[in-house]
Amino acid sequence: MAIACKPQILIADEPTTALDVTVQNDIIELLKEIQSETGMSIIFITHDLSLISQIADRVLVLYKGNIVEQGTVSSIFKSPQHNYTKALINSRPTLDSRLKKLPTISDILSDSVSEEIVTSKMRQIQHKKIYSKAPLLEVINVEKEYVSKSGWFTKPETFKAVNNVSFKLYEGETLGLVGESGCGKSTLGNTILQLDKATSGSILFKGKDITRLSASETIELRKDIQIIFQDPYSSLNPRMPIGKAIMEPMKVHNLYANDAERKVKTIEILNRVGLSEDHFNRYPHEFSGGQRQRVGIARTIALQPKLIVCDESVSALDISVQAQVLNLLNELKENFGFTYIFISHDLAVVKYMSDQLLVMNEGKIEELDDADIIYNSPKREYTKKLINAIPKGL
Repeated sequence: MAIACKPQILIADEPTTALDVTVQNDIIELLKEIQSETGMSIIFITHDLSLISQIADRVLVLYKGNIVEQGTVSSIFKSPQHNYTKALINSRPTLDSRLKKLPTISDILSDSVSEEIVTSKMRQIQHKKIYSKAPLLEVINVEKEYVSKSGWFTKPETFKAVNNVSFKLYEGETLGLVGESGCGKSTLGNTILQLDKATSGSILFKGKDITRLSASETIELRKDIQIIFQDPYSSLNPRMPIGKAIMEPMKVHNLYANDAERKVKTIEILNRVGLSEDHFNRYPHEFSGGQRQRVGIARTIALQPKLIVCDESVSALDISVQAQVLNLLNELKENFGFTYIFISHDLAVVKYMSDQLLVMNEGKIEELDDADIIYNSPKREYTKKLINAIPKGL
């Protein structure tokens, strides 16, 4: 639609933000192809500087409404001058090493960046502790079928969104779940959450098959398995102050004696996620995207769940805010012992967050192993394709 009138200038405003790496690559190649054919100029707006390196000739860096730096792609990447540009480049997780805490803009502007690296030895010690226990969750031969009916006289067709998937998840672990759009990641997450019922197979949570729970038992399960949604805008009720939104699940599950106690707990949780008591009576539209996602996280941890499904929970955030939220998730995991299933199309982010990595393709498991092992030596061609499609920068 955008190129139908053969424009001289195309403004591409975050055209690849919600796409997986392979589709993102295809879009970049398509834009370059059209540009070479038509001579069209492109203004490519994105928060991902490594993506800019694939398509741009020149870069303008905006901060608080002002251009703080401009130059060629090479000069911006190899010798950034402004601290904000340095923050944008350094806030994104790298594939080479794993920092204990990602640098944020405020860290870099205040010159308080922590460069502590999580070594392989540290990971081995942590994993030995995690995997010595019984699994918290076991997914056994799970399948999820959908029936499509295209017309009155056509035979219904079945489509397996999840096809014979099995894995174990341990308490305190972060399991990364990656794959292209439509591979079955979110469907698997919804099946574990019991938002979708499995067609066949078993899901054991603390040894109990949750696919066979009664309605009342399922409500009780909700307290232990929670989700952080992708969109911090639509996952909050615009007519409800955020304090009440966080108190609501506490009320549903009869936590604490009364609303006064719940309010005290809510303010404590707001402080934990980097917000304050002043925010209690504010509405969602009064917050930035990063703050709204913090509210979503606060609402999720209000019930002190055992397992949290993070379904693309940072993909709608810009790089610097994404770093803040990832740091927060890791801090909460360390303090409360949370277990995460981290679903994302951003492989660099998943590698940074994950202990084990599960790669899905067309509803099936392609690979399942330690995240570092899969990134350093992927065994399957599909996994290699995903890793090779990650924007590397310069």
